[in-house]
Amino acid sequence: MKTHPRRLRPTVVRGLRRVVSGALAGGKRLPGPLERALFDAGRTLPPRVRRFVRYASRYTGYSDPTVFPARPPVPDTPVRLFVGPANLAGQGWGWARAAERHLDGVGATTFSLGDGFAFAVDYTVPVQMYALSRRWQKEQLRHLTAAYTHVLIEAERPVLGTTYGTTCDGDVRVLRDAGLQVALIAHGSDLRVPSRHVEMVEDSPFRDTSWEAVPILERTTTHNVELLNAFDGHTFVSTLDLLDYAPRAMWCPGVVDVEAWAADTVPLERRVPVVVHAPSKGRLKGSELIDPIMTELDRRGITEYRRIQRVEPHDMPAVYTAADIVIDQFTMGLYGVAACEAMAAGRVVVSFVGESVRARARAMTGRDVPIIEATPATLVDVVENILDDRNAARNVAAAGPIFVAENHDGRRSAAALAPFLTGARS
Repeated sequence: MKTHPRRLRPTVVRGLRRVVSGALAGGKRLPGPLERALFDAGRTLPPRVRRFVRYASRYTGYSDPTVFPARPPVPDTPVRLFVGPANLAGQGWGWARAAERHLDGVGATTFSLGDGFAFAVDYTVPVQMYALSRRWQKEQLRHLTAAYTHVLIEAERPVLGTTYGTTCDGDVRVLRDAGLQVALIAHGSDLRVPSRHVEMVEDSPFRDTSWEAVPILERTTTHNVELLNAFDGHTFVSTLDLLDYAPRAMWCPGVVDVEAWAADTVPLERRVPVVVHAPSKGRLKGSELIDPIMTELDRRGITEYRRIQRVEPHDMPAVYTAADIVIDQFTMGLYGVAACEAMAAGRVVVSFVGESVRARARAMTGRDVPIIEATPATLVDVVENILDDRNAARNVAAAGPIFVAENHDGRRSAAALAPFLTGARS
């Protein structure tokens, strides 16, 4: 029986049209025969390429491939650090600014793609340019090797576009050959192998075998774990749970602007407390488990539940300071930037941190993580206990700003980066 190549989804076909038309034809439509030939060939593209096209097709602002975004000034310091290309939750920016503030002789530039939320960044380019413009990729390599001394590669993604592949393996070799010092830092989802996470976490989101992202993540994270653990340079992780996957890495904590999140209100003074859940990725944070439970408590008048979505970063402090309780996540077994922001705001934070992460935090910081532990099975009891003993919950919340100021204001992150940047011991 004759087999036929799998047909591309309509979104992929539209994506190819947008990507190629935008990148190669200055935003104009390609001639019909060329377009049809391209799409016929596209039906045999590997899944990774088809996924990339769907991703890249979201961005239509790139119309002139000869005009590159202006670069920021190169730091006038002995150590010139380039950080990119992810800036997830604004952390590339946070680590760069922390290194500048707390390490002598260090200047830094952050880089990311022009997508997602508007986190602060020094230099950004459209994803189509990053992925498809060979001129920009060559210029990026020339600029980095001429201007910088150190590169911190985020999430194992390439900083030079796709010239050497879709992960940073080739970039590392090329940049090192040019004399730059290179380090790798993992953010989270780039390193958590679903099959291993399921073994460790009962409510892992990766148990859902119908979720098409799981096999993709399995392949990419397995590769990234092997890459990070085989790398002979400095490696870092942003959250403590990632040490399960990269045990030789250093913890470089997420950075929070403590003053920006500070609040002058005390939680739990209202009879009916406001509970906020504002996930960046609901499926990863267990929102489908949290929502029905909290919606029922809201219906019964026990709490006022606010499910927050698609709020710009600069608006989030007001969201948290208007809450009494912030629910972070139930499925990952960690605490990350969002939980730190809620702690910095002095809110009662409820989340599934897990004992292994709590033990690591105690060992490394000398403090307990001031987050009240909960799972889907215990959430109702936890909320009722908070309301029955509000003073005890307020005491936990009051410890939050102190914990964040000591461990997530950038000083500990800069100390972790110091051996890579200056040779000083952390």
